[in-house]
Amino acid sequence: MARINWLDPETDLPALDEHVARLEHFTDSMADGVIDAGELEKQEHAVVAAMKAVQDRLDDEQHALVTRLLLEVSAYNVMAVLHELAGERVSQAFSRVD
Repeated sequence: MARINWLDPETDLPALDEHVARLEHFTDSMADGVIDAGELEKQEHAVVAAMKAVQDRLDDEQHALVTRLLLEVSAYNVMAVLHELAGERVSQAFSRVD
């Protein structure tokens, strides 16, 4: 796999979504708009496999950097989902008022 840019060069913001959309197991899971327990477990296994493939190849400094990256991306993803859910609740509340 060729090296991909993690950041959009114009905005300096994370640019992984377009690459995630190319993961066949992701697009297959998202096709019906519902993520079931089996699909989530399959993704968990993919994460574990990727972590195992990388972890032992890193020296201590690289491991610390990648660990920080994984933690920050995980925190960002949780925050983004919660932000979207909160916005959707507000939107639904206002649509009921009309």
